[in-house]
Amino acid sequence: MKTHHYSRRDFVKTSVLATTALSLRAFDHACAAGANDRIRIGVIGVGGMGTGHVGSLVKKSEMENIEVVAVSDVYQRRVNRAKNICKGDGYLDYRRLLERRDVDAVLIATPDHWHAKISMDALEAGKHVYCEKPMTHTVEQAIALRNAVRRHKKIFQVGPNATANDSYWKAHDAIATGRIGKVTWAHGSYNRNARVCLFNEHQKIDPTAGPGKAGDDFIDWEMWLGHKWGLAPKIPWTPEHFFRFRKYWPYNGGVATDLLYHKLAPLLIAIAGPNGEYPTRVNANGGLYIEKDGRDIPDTFMMTADYPSGWSLFLVSTLTNDAGIPDRVYGKHGTMELGGEPSLRWNGDFKEEFKTKNDGKEEARVALEPRRDMENNWIDAMRGKGQVHCNVELGCATMVAIKMAVESYRQRKTMLWDAKKEKVIVS
Repeated sequence: MKTHHYSRRDFVKTSVLATTALSLRAFDHACAAGANDRIRIGVIGVGGMGTGHVGSLVKKSEMENIEVVAVSDVYQRRVNRAKNICKGDGYLDYRRLLERRDVDAVLIATPDHWHAKISMDALEAGKHVYCEKPMTHTVEQAIALRNAVRRHKKIFQVGPNATANDSYWKAHDAIATGRIGKVTWAHGSYNRNARVCLFNEHQKIDPTAGPGKAGDDFIDWEMWLGHKWGLAPKIPWTPEHFFRFRKYWPYNGGVATDLLYHKLAPLLIAIAGPNGEYPTRVNANGGLYIEKDGRDIPDTFMMTADYPSGWSLFLVSTLTNDAGIPDRVYGKHGTMELGGEPSLRWNGDFKEEFKTKNDGKEEARVALEPRRDMENNWIDAMRGKGQVHCNVELGCATMVAIKMAVESYRQRKTMLWDAKKEKVIVS
C-alpha cells in the first residue's frame, strides 16, 4: 500500500486557501439574530441557482422579516439581473459585499471551487453562511472549513435539499430504535436522461460575453478562475468552462458532487444521525460512454463506501438513463424504503423479531411531519429556533466520501480514510 496525502497537482493546490490567513476584518456579531430582528442577507454567485435563491428570499422577505441587501457575481449581467430582483446593491468582487456591516448572513451559490474560500472569508467577516452543495471542492478544504465553523460558532447550512425531507429524520428514529434490526447496507441513485445533456442545456453559453467586453457583457475571468489563490489553473478565456463548469474537474466533481451529494447526506442522517459518519473505504467506477463532447466528467458513475459502524453503501448517478434505484436501507430484521413515508417490512427468518419492534405488524409505515425548507430552516437557526438540516459536520462527512469517490474514479484506486489524521490514503 502506498500512502499519499492527496498530492494530485490539479486539486491539492486548491487546499492552500484552507490554511491561508484571511485578510478580511472580523466583525463582532452575535451568534444568532434576535427573534424580531430583521436579517439582512447577501447572495454571492447569482447564476441560475443563486438568482433562484434571490427571488425566493425576496418573496418571503415580509413574512420572515429578512431583506436581500446585496448581490455579487463576476458576470455583470447577472449582477444587474439580481439587483433588479432584490432592489439592493451589486458587486463584481464579493469581498466588497463582505465588508458591509449591515450584512448579517450570506448565501453562496458560486461554482464549487470557490465554496470553501468564500465561506471562510464570510465566517471571518462575522457572517452566518448558507453554502450550496457540495460544501467544498477538496477534502482538505472540507476539514478546514468544518474547523473554521467550529471556531467562529456561526450558523452554517449546507444545501442538499433532501435533508429537509422528514422521511430521513423519521427513518433515523426508526433505525435507532431497532425497528429493522442492525443496518448492514443501503443504496440510492440520482439519474437523468435528456436528448441534450442538462449540463449543456441548462448552462447555455452567452456568445456576447467575456473578459474583454463592456457593460452587461463583462466577465471577470481572472477572478472567476481564482488562480491567484490556487483555486484553479490559469487558462485563457474559455466560455465552455465558465458557463458549463460542472463538466470539468478543476471546478467540479461531476455527477458525484452535483447529484450524489443530494443522496448521501440524507442517507447519512437516516443511518448515522445529524452529524453523519466518515467512511473507512471508498471505491468508484464508471465512464464516459455517450456524452463525448470534450468534458472531463463521466456520464455514468457508481460508488461504494464502507463505514466504521458496520454498514456499506452503493450509490449510482448516470446521465444516460433516468430509471434509478430507490433509497433503501437494509437491516437484519427488515427493509426500509425512503423518500416518502418510510415503509418497513420484515425480511428472511426474522418476522417475529420485526413484529416485536413494530407493534406486532408485519409491515409498517411511519407518518411524516412538515419541515421548513432549507432557506427557512437557515433563517430559523439564525434566530436560535432549532438546528439547520445539514450542519457543517454532516456536510464535511458527506464531502469527504464524495470526493474520495471522485478520486477513486480518476486514479483507479481504492481510497482509505485515516480517521486519526483525517487524511486520505490511496491504496
